[in-house]
Amino acid sequence: MDVNPNLSDKARYDYALVLRAAKEKDQKAYAELMQRYRDSIFHLVNKMVFSSDDAEDLTMETFSKAFQRLEQYTPAFAFSTWLFKIASNHTIDFIRKKRIKALSLDQGFQNDDGDSMEIHVADDGLDPFQSLEKKERVERMRDVVGQLKPRYRRLVELRYFEERSYEEISDELDLPLGTVKAQLFRARDILFQVMKEVRATI
Repeated sequence: MDVNPNLSDKARYDYALVLRAAKEKDQKAYAELMQRYRDSIFHLVNKMVFSSDDAEDLTMETFSKAFQRLEQYTPAFAFSTWLFKIASNHTIDFIRKKRIKALSLDQGFQNDDGDSMEIHVADDGLDPFQSLEKKERVERMRDVVGQLKPRYRRLVELRYFEERSYEEISDELDLPLGTVKAQLFRARDILFQVMKEVRATI
């Protein structure tokens, strides 16, 4: 694949890391890519959502998405440009969903032409069939989480089942905040792989 001759040395170095990660599954390459851009991605996202907790989650999800799609990256432009695009698009989707949930159902809203529009949202109360489906999904997810190593399993339970903040998890497990975030990222990556295998057997 042709590399853009206008790429900076930094971008060329990134591309070498991408090749190692994508082709050789080199964990050190993944870690270095994350280390190089984690703070920048977090700052970008945090300026959009104004919530450090949401920004932390969105940052992790950005890297998870990017790492799953590494083979789609082309060196026609810098890896950082591609990564920031993923981050901004993912965050915009997150904001859009939050805004839809926050809209007043009584007042509706007006579009740019001044036309009134209403949003009809189904009752939050689940019917018995939906409740059963949701319960089954949660149980399946717990089964998958149960396959993780104990240290990862407890982190996921605290973060996603008990909805604890990173700081609360750090205090609960007596772990440095950076370790909590790094291990949660790793746990999510493992979960993704396990879920792929589970879906493949269904």
